[in-house]
This record gives sequence, structure tokens and C-alpha cells, in this order.
Amino acid sequence: MKKPAIKKKRSLGWLTVAPLYAFTLAFVLGPLVYMVALSFMTREEVWGVAAEFTLKNYRDIFQPVYLRTFWESIKLAVVSTGLVILLGYPFGYFMAKLTAKWKKRTMLLLMIPFWTSSLLRLYGWIIIFRAGGVFDRLLMALHITSEPLKLLYTYPAVVVGMVYALLPFMIFSVYSSAEKLDFSLVEAARDLGASRIQAFFTVSWKLTLPGLFSGIVLTFVPSMGLFFIADILGGNKVVLVGNLIQEQLMKVHNWPFAAALSVALLLLSGVSLRPSRGVGQSASLRGGEPMD
Repeated sequence: MKKPAIKKKRSLGWLTVAPLYAFTLAFVLGPLVYMVALSFMTREEVWGVAAEFTLKNYRDIFQPVYLRTFWESIKLAVVSTGLVILLGYPFGYFMAKLTAKWKKRTMLLLMIPFWTSSLLRLYGWIIIFRAGGVFDRLLMALHITSEPLKLLYTYPAVVVGMVYALLPFMIFSVYSSAEKLDFSLVEAARDLGASRIQAFFTVSWKLTLPGLFSGIVLTFVPSMGLFFIADILGGNKVVLVGNLIQEQLMKVHNWPFAAALSVALLLLSGVSLRPSRGVGQSASLRGGEPMD
């Protein structure tokens, strides 16, 4: 009597997991396999794709103009991620030290912007950065500048947009690690003679590194592909790989080359994040070791 019951439980367990596997195959693995296969096909002269194997799409990526676009995307991702770390890590760390009431209030304030469209929020930055806008008026009122600045459609404007869009991901990642931190360990380090800085880097820093590297993953990868931010705040002056993929899909209609660019971006993101993943895992393991 027990064996049929066990088999019944297993069948019911499979039925509960089956939708998850089906969703993963249909909407994650399926499109990924299609994209890789499409990148090896040939573009028709007028419209469509011919099922003819070719490596031309990947050879074209090594043209100087496309390599420069990849390099600019990497630079923007590094700069944006660095600024997000400088702003997001302290915020998330000290947010974990707030009282329960203020934690809830702070989390609510961070989540409210997500209730509106990201496009609408980015258009708000246009009002701030445009000539004679809010930022210009503030600077001129403080007598810092005497004439409007050209901030809109510049590289700094795109960086600000990236930081604004990705900062909450870093804050919540660091907060999730810092909240689990036993701050009595920091106090113990202080009692043993460590300064505030020494106690932070020997205890808090090591134990929050997993959250930091999770935040890096959530900010570095999207910052290379958020083409709409570069379009809205950078105009045609800042071109990322995401802009290039969109152009090849929507304007040039070169779907195989767009797929090859997507595969290259996916591989580049994986290679770039591989070292940080290893460091994050080793830091997580060292976090439980006693201090010297």
C-alpha cells in the first residue's frame, strides 16, 4: 500500500514542476537556441532570412566600427557600475542599520519610482538637463554659471540615467547581505582594539561582498544593453551595443547580424562577470572564518 502512495506523490510532484519546466523551455531556452541558430543564417537581399550556414555575421563584428561600439559599451558599463557601487553600497549598508519602521519607509521610497514607467522617469531627466531647465536655473541662481549648460544629449547625461535606473538594484542587493550581518561581530572587533575602519574591512566588508557582487551582476550586464536610455538622454552621440542591435533589427532588417551581436554581447557579459563571481563565492566562504 505504501508503494502506490509514493508513486502518487511523485506524480503529483512532477505535475507541480512541469509548468516551470515548460515555461523555461518555451520562453528562455527556446528563444536562446533560436537566436544562436539565427546568427549562423544568411540575410536575404530584400527581406527575410535564408537557412544557409555562414560565419559572415561573426566576422562582421570584428570591423572597427562595431568593435568601437563594444568598447564604448564596456566603458559605460564600468563607469556606471562604479558609480552605482559608490552610491549604493553605503546606502544599502546603513539602511540595514535602521530601525524596522524606517527600513520599511526607506524601502517604500525606493520602490515608488518602479510604480511608473521607466520611460516617463527618463523624460523627467530631460526636463532637468535641458538648456534652461531645472538644473540650469539652479546653477545660475547660485551664481555658479552665467549661461545655460549643454548637458542633455551628452555622455554624462547617459551615465546619470544609467545610475538612476540601476541604483536600486545595488541598494537592495547590499541591503539583503547587510541585514543578515551580526553587528555584534563589529562591536567585538572594536573591543579587541580594531579601529572603525579596521572593523569594517575585516568584518562588515567581507560578509557583505556576496551582496555587492550580486548587485554588480544586476547593474553591469543591463548597462551594456539599455539602449533606450542612450536614445533618450544621449541622442545619436552615444551608441551602445543595444542601440546597434535595435538598429539592425528595426531599420536594417538584418536579423542574423543582430542575433550574432546578441550572442557576442551575451558571451562578453558572461566572460566579464566570471572573475567577480569567483571572488564573490570565495568571499562568501571566507565570511564564516574567524578573524586573526
